[in-house]
Amino acid sequence: MPIEADRALNLPVEQVALHLLRRFQRGGDQNRRNFLIGAGNSYRENGLKGDQADAVLRALAEAYDWLILHGLLSGKPPQQDWLFITRKGIAILGAPDGLALLRAEARLEVDLHPSIAARVRAQFLLGEYELAAFAAMRQVEIRVRELASADAGDLGVPLMAKAFRDGGPLADTNSERGEQVAMMNLFQGAIGVFKNPSSHRQVDYSDPTLASEVVLLADLLLRMLDARSELRG
Repeated sequence: MPIEADRALNLPVEQVALHLLRRFQRGGDQNRRNFLIGAGNSYRENGLKGDQADAVLRALAEAYDWLILHGLLSGKPPQQDWLFITRKGIAILGAPDGLALLRAEARLEVDLHPSIAARVRAQFLLGEYELAAFAAMRQVEIRVRELASADAGDLGVPLMAKAFRDGGPLADTNSERGEQVAMMNLFQGAIGVFKNPSSHRQVDYSDPTLASEVVLLADLLLRMLDARSELRG
């Protein structure tokens, strides 16, 4: 049997799908129709009958199609009825937590800020999580320097303080003082925690979820800077 009947019916579809993917890796290329017919015969030989057998096969069909939808299986040219495990599928199987990696990649499928979209997404998909996070935060630093008309030597946390301090070029004078301080602290904290350490030493971004969230934080900060720039005219 491809997977125990109760697990096929009770596990989330993505977990059933990864279980199938591991079996496919051991067994080679697959034909969807042949696979489901063989699975059905196997379940019936083990006493599964009627509606229960049909329910399990539907669960397997869902999992199979989930693998295709997420690019983990693809049609084998020129016989598209036969499927093979894609490079992405192999990467997911080789990851310590394949589902976490898949979800992290999905996070970055949103419309990222144009200044980081192409490069950062490409680095992330190559597994260069630290470089992706660093590049995204570095772009925040570059954008702040441009908008604040700061010197090339103005860097990191001191640059954020200079730009957003009371009376600074990026301070929002229409906001309450507490909000201005909070904005400065937000940018200082983001750069200090997620950009500066990577500038000086190796940072372990082995968790793709963490790296993807850093990229999304940089995306938010860049959009906030765009809004601030538009208000200034």
